[in-house]
Amino acid sequence: MSTETLIYDITRAVYRRLGENASPALVEDLVTDVYRALQPALQSQPPSPSSAEVAPSNHTRAVISVFGNDGIGIAATILNVLAETKCSLVDIDQTILRGKFAMVLIADTTRADISITALKERLNQVAEKLDVKIYVQREDLFHAMHRV
Repeated sequence: MSTETLIYDITRAVYRRLGENASPALVEDLVTDVYRALQPALQSQPPSPSSAEVAPSNHTRAVISVFGNDGIGIAATILNVLAETKCSLVDIDQTILRGKFAMVLIADTTRADISITALKERLNQVAEKLDVKIYVQREDLFHAMHRV
């Protein structure tokens, strides 16, 4: 199981247990705590590469996580920003649990006309309008952070 899949599954489980009153900050803290608790056991197992892990992680891909109350057009709005900035969608997974929206996607920024930092700023503006939290990290930094 890939790190991204594990984090996504943990996030879904946390939202399921906490219900509609869970704040994105609380969910992020709990997911981080659970992942860190599992990390020693995961590191002791031999890796089984998934299709997402076979491709090298580099600085031209971004991991984008979106959390908040469900609403119309959240995914469409975020995907439009990626299209407008010439980012390619590599992978996406999203779910709605008890009115809570959770989405994780990977975008290739090789042909983007803006930097990942500028993309993050643009998505933060969108997040305010959509009333969601959006986290953007370079994929290589995302992987490094979860190996700590």
